[in-house]
Amino acid sequence: MMTKNLLVELFVEELPPKSLKMLGEAFAEKILNGLIKSQLKLRDPQGVEIFASPRRLGVFIPDVLDRASDRTESVKLMPVAVGLDANGQATPALLKKLASLGADASAVPNLKRTMDGKAEALFFDSVVKGATLAEGLQMALDEAIARLPIAKAMTYQMADGWSSVNFVRPAHGLIALHGAEIVPTAVLGLTAGRETQGHRFEASVDKVMLKDADSYEAQLENEGAVIPSFAKRRAEIARQLAAAAAKENLRPIEDEALLDEVTALVERPNVLVGQFEREFLEVPQECLILTMKANQKYFPLLDANGKLTNKFLIVSNIRPADASLVIGGNERVVRPRLADAKFFFDQDRKKSLSSRLKGFHKVVYHNKLGVANDMFSRLVRVSEGAGVIGNRVGGEPLSKQARLAAALAKADLLTDMVGEFPELQGIMGRYYAQYEELPDEIAFAIEDHYKPRFAGDALPRNQVGIIVALADKFETLVGMFGIGEKPTGDKDPFALRRQALGIIRILTELNISLSLDELIKNAQAMLEDSGLADRAASDLLDRVWRHASEDAKVKKISIETSTPAFVNNWFEDLQQFIFDRFAGLLREQGFSAQEVDSVLSLRPQLLNEVPKRLAAVRAFAALPEAAALAAANKRVGNILKKVEGAVTDKVDTSLLQEAAEQALHQALSRIAPKAEAAFAAGDYTASLQALAALRAPVDAFFDNVMVNAEDEKLRANRLALLAQLHRAMNRVADISKLAT
Repeated sequence: MMTKNLLVELFVEELPPKSLKMLGEAFAEKILNGLIKSQLKLRDPQGVEIFASPRRLGVFIPDVLDRASDRTESVKLMPVAVGLDANGQATPALLKKLASLGADASAVPNLKRTMDGKAEALFFDSVVKGATLAEGLQMALDEAIARLPIAKAMTYQMADGWSSVNFVRPAHGLIALHGAEIVPTAVLGLTAGRETQGHRFEASVDKVMLKDADSYEAQLENEGAVIPSFAKRRAEIARQLAAAAAKENLRPIEDEALLDEVTALVERPNVLVGQFEREFLEVPQECLILTMKANQKYFPLLDANGKLTNKFLIVSNIRPADASLVIGGNERVVRPRLADAKFFFDQDRKKSLSSRLKGFHKVVYHNKLGVANDMFSRLVRVSEGAGVIGNRVGGEPLSKQARLAAALAKADLLTDMVGEFPELQGIMGRYYAQYEELPDEIAFAIEDHYKPRFAGDALPRNQVGIIVALADKFETLVGMFGIGEKPTGDKDPFALRRQALGIIRILTELNISLSLDELIKNAQAMLEDSGLADRAASDLLDRVWRHASEDAKVKKISIETSTPAFVNNWFEDLQQFIFDRFAGLLREQGFSAQEVDSVLSLRPQLLNEVPKRLAAVRAFAALPEAAALAAANKRVGNILKKVEGAVTDKVDTSLLQEAAEQALHQALSRIAPKAEAAFAAGDYTASLQALAALRAPVDAFFDNVMVNAEDEKLRANRLALLAQLHRAMNRVADISKLAT
C-alpha cells in the first residue's frame, strides 16, 4: 500500500451560476467522505482543495491509499442454544447462516462463544479484504452524482445515441488521477482519463493533458487560461474590482451574493470600467443599482458619500489587448435597461399612490378570510389597527399619521417599477410619497413597515414606521393563525417566522412597552369586525384623497364583509409560536436554555422587559443561595401541582404551630414586599436578589415541617404558605428552571 495525491474532475457544460459554489463543495465533500468510508483516506482531511468553475467540478485530496488495509470482521450468528445441538453439532440453521457468509461446516470449530446479554452467542470472525482505490472511488463517485443538491436535473443522451442519463448539465469528461496513474472508474457514461479542456477562447492548447494530480491547477492556469479554484477566482475578482474602483476614486457596491454569482460565470476574470449617461441618475439609485446587478451582473460604483455614479464595473471572461469593444458592447446593453427603469419611474409618477388603492379590490389576499379577502379590506384592517396602536403610543396626532401611512403602505405594489422589480416594494413607495410631498414621517414609514426583512436588517426609523410595521405584521400573523395557516416543518409560505422575529426585534431593541396580548387582540378585533371595511372605506379614502386627482376619486364604496371562521386554540398557538421564536433568538445571543426557559415560561407580555429579566436571572444564578432556592422552588411547584382543587394563599397565623413555619412566614412577610416593590419599579435584579435571604427559613421549613399533615386545616394553611412563597419567588422568572 502506498499513498499519492488524488485529483478528480468532472467536465460539464455551463453549470447554474447561483448553485455552483454549493455544487462544488458538495461534490468534494461526498468524494472525500466516500474515500474515508472505504478507509482509503486515513489522515485528517487537511490540504483538500475544491475546484468549481462554470464548466467543471473537481477536488484534490492528498495522501490517498491505493488499497485499504484488510480488516477482521466479527459477525454475530445466533445463540449457542440455537446453533448447536445437545451433542455440540451444528444445526441446519447455523449451517445456513454460515453459507450466507461464504463459509461451511469446517468453520464451526473456530466459532467464538461469547456472552451476549444473558445468553451465550456464536460469533464468526473473517478477514475482509480492503477496497482498492478503483472500487472505493467508484462508490464515492456514484454517491456524489446521486446525491448532489441539484434543484432540477437535465435528461440528455450519451455518446452512444441511445442511452440517456440525468444530471444537472451534460457531462463530457472525467479525470481520476492517483499521482500520475489513471484510476479506472466510470460515471455518466464517461471513462476516466487525464484529458480536460481550458478556456473556450483563450486556452493555449486544444486539450490539456494532465501530467499528474499535483499539476492540475498550474496546467489549467498556464495552458488552459482557467482559474479552477472558486475561492482563488473570487479573491482575484475582488482584488480587480477594488483596484479598478480605486483608479476612479470610487468604490464598488458590496454584494457577496453577486460576487459569488459572477465568480460562477467566468473562468478568467478581467474587470473593466463602463459608464452610462448622467441623465439616468435622475432615477432613484436603488432602481439603477438593482437593474445593473440583477440583469447585467455589473458592480455599480459609488462615491465617497455612498451616492451612485454613472460608472460601473464589468467582470469580463476574456482579456483582449483592446478592451474597447467589450466595454462598448456592455454600455450599449445597459442603456435600454436603464431607459426602462426611467420610463417606469416617469410613468408611475403620473398617478398618485392614493389613486391606486381602488385596484386592490381585485387583488385576493386569502380566500379563507371570509368575504373581505381582498387586499383593500386588508389595508383597512392594518390602517385601523395602526390607528389604535398609534393612539396608545402617542395620542391622536400619531394615530392619524399611522393610519394614513398604513393605508398607502402597499400602494406601490401596483406600480410598474415594483411590478418589474418586486425587491423595490416599499422603497418606491417612499420615493413616490416624497414626490407627492407627503411628510417624511409618512414616506419613510411606507418603506420601513417591511423591516426588518431579514436577520440583521435595520428597524423602522421613526414612530410611524414602527406602528405600521407592528400593525402589518400582527394582521398577517393573526389572520394566518386564525384560519389555520401556520408554518409546518420547513414550509412557511407567508413568512410568518420572519414576521414574528420582526415583532420581537422591534419591541425589544426599541424598548417599546406594548403588551403582546393586547397587540394580538387588536389585530383580532379588526379581523372579527365584519362591518369594519364598509364603515372605514369612506374614511380611509377621505384621508388619502386629498393627495389624489379628481379623476381618481370614487364617490361611493360599499363592501360586503363577513367574519372569518377562526380555528380552535389559534390564540394560544400564536403566542407559543412567538415565544418559541424569541427563545431561539435569545439562545443565539448567548443566553442558556435554562435562563431563557425560566423567563419565557412565565409568558411575560411586555417583551421589551425580557432582556432585563434575563440579566437579573443571570445575576441571581451567581449567588451561593441560588441552587438551593431553585431546588426548593421546584419542590414547592411539584407539591402544589398535586393538590386537588384550588389552593388559597391566605395564611392563618394562629395555625402556624411549628417554629420553622413561623420563621418562614415572618421572613416572607418581611422580604416579599421588598421584592415586590423592586419588581414594580422594574429593578428585576434587586427583586430576585432579595429572595436570597429566604434560603435558611425555606431549608428549615422542609427539614422540620410536614406539609401534608393529617389535620386538614393545618395542611391547607401550610399549602397556603407555600403558595405565597411560590408567588414571591416567581415574579421575575420561574427560578425552578435553574435547578439541575
